Amino acid sequence: MDGKTLRLHFPQWQGGNIEAYHFGSQLLAMLAPAANGPVATVKVAEPDGSKLPLENGIVARDTLLRQIGSAEEILRKEMPDKIVVLGGDCLVDLAPFAYLNERYGGDLAILWVDAHPDVITPEHAAHAHAHAMVLGNLMGEGDAEFTARVAKPIKPQNVMYAGLYDMSPVEWQIVERLGLKMATPSKLAEDSEPILDWLRSTGAKRVAIHFDLDVIDPSQFRSLNFTMPDIAPDAFAGVPRGRMTIAHVIRLLNDVADQVEVVGLGITEHLPWDALIIRDMLRQLPLLGKHRG
Repeated sequence: MDGKTLRLHFPQWQGGNIEAYHFGSQLLAMLAPAANGPVATVKVAEPDGSKLPLENGIVARDTLLRQIGSAEEILRKEMPDKIVVLGGDCLVDLAPFAYLNERYGGDLAILWVDAHPDVITPEHAAHAHAHAMVLGNLMGEGDAEFTARVAKPIKPQNVMYAGLYDMSPVEWQIVERLGLKMATPSKLAEDSEPILDWLRSTGAKRVAIHFDLDVIDPSQFRSLNFTMPDIAPDAFAGVPRGRMTIAHVIRLLNDVADQVEVVGLGITEHLPWDALIIRDMLRQLPLLGKHRG
């Protein structure tokens, strides 16, 4: 099925509370190949340095719910068959993937290509960032206001992780309780069979792929949270970093596309630090920013 593919630009940054996600999404939209269908942008306020409020256990809850609503409005208007999402933090895939599962009557598999499981709830973190809850929400787990946006929850047996290899004890408990499958980077180094075997077992004819760029080894790709400039050496102690190569990710996603129809692709967590640094520098130079006359 060819159908209508919507390109959704979603420069959301509040879900991860990192302002650079906004610019990262805009840069992704500029770098991506030209769209072959309609293009829409979810309106997201540009960051201005203001501190985001903690609202009932979730940072920027009200803003995030409004932005999810804006994405839902676009999806209802466009009624696409397929969606490409250029984010933004991981929460940008909530409305599109929920729409796709409803659109296809629950016959949707989700491949979550990520170094982190994204299944925590506000009970597990004093200052919960919603981008770390999104996959749980898609399965009907977690905060009621976010799960209410998922009309037809994804079946856990229709979900698999690629690139995940470690997590916190609480995350392990949730993943094991739900029976979620995972293929570590080492298991995917030679071929994509662990994922393809799972896809065949689901019987699903369509798949949506969440691609968090932090699944890539930071030695190969630097536009990630872990490479934030001037960060303390121990800032990410105990947080798993990506171990997949870019070549392995490309091969995996194309192998999946050869097996079943890809109807969703969300690319998230792009943090182009060097581009941000030079952008801000240019704004302060004579004839460009200052003293333009």
